[in-house]
Amino acid sequence: MQSFKAFFALAVLATVAAQPAGAQARFGALGDEGAPNRKQQWLVPSPDPDTAAHAWLFRPPGDGPFPLALIAHASTQNVLRRAQMPQPEYPALSAWLVARGFAVLVPERPGHGATGGHYLEDQGGCDEANYSRAGYATADTITAALDYLRAQPFIRQDGTVIVGHSAGGWGALALAGEGPPGIAMIVAFAPGRGGHANDFPNQVCAPHTLMAAATEFGDGARVPVVWLVAANDTYFSPDLSRQMADAFRAGGGKVDFRVLPASGGEGHWLAETGGAEKLFGPALDSAMKALVAKPASKR
Repeated sequence: MQSFKAFFALAVLATVAAQPAGAQARFGALGDEGAPNRKQQWLVPSPDPDTAAHAWLFRPPGDGPFPLALIAHASTQNVLRRAQMPQPEYPALSAWLVARGFAVLVPERPGHGATGGHYLEDQGGCDEANYSRAGYATADTITAALDYLRAQPFIRQDGTVIVGHSAGGWGALALAGEGPPGIAMIVAFAPGRGGHANDFPNQVCAPHTLMAAATEFGDGARVPVVWLVAANDTYFSPDLSRQMADAFRAGGGKVDFRVLPASGGEGHWLAETGGAEKLFGPALDSAMKALVAKPASKR
């Protein structure tokens, strides 16, 4: 029975992951806008030429051009959990950003849910985890979607904000060192990889490797980073997160590190939680005050 279950699980995964290139040849909007905030399904490029990324796009009223906020979602090393992941929306966070004038793109990276395809950001086993490789792979996926959206006529070329959560935040930190033009700020909600090692809270795979990679990402980083972690995060605790932020700063990165109040039963999911804007909103409002006050640039 166990072998049949394993075979069935692999068969389901193969069905989800298999995506013919021809079926995803067209990028752009897939349907009409809806509620809330002009919600619209898009396909955007990924680093894998055979896999287009499913994405949600939210926009304020009007024609723009709007500054872009791209939200990079969390991940997991567990292949079945990735295949079953619902397409991320971050509704409270997206709505908060739209209310401040941003168009918001939430792309689903390859190897996850409806997007499927190859998992490009695999970190490897716990003891020999390659966090640098995983972070740069996530950064490449962010960049592919970012470049496509910034070519749209309703998107400004400056004032872009990258918002990353967990593994998505880790990829955003890797992107900081690469310094793509037009990015004004990175907001990282509990960035990291390897948390809940073997499903145990407050256990992290190869934490020394995590610190070394954070220092590497900070080397030459010119984009300012706002680093947020909830007081009750058991994936990357405030103490561990502060150590990572210090390591990133030691590499040369500029970090505004903030511990937010506890959120629900597990603070790691703060960025996804409805109503959590009451916790993260004041911190981001102060960090973005100068950014959102800038006048729109002409294309």
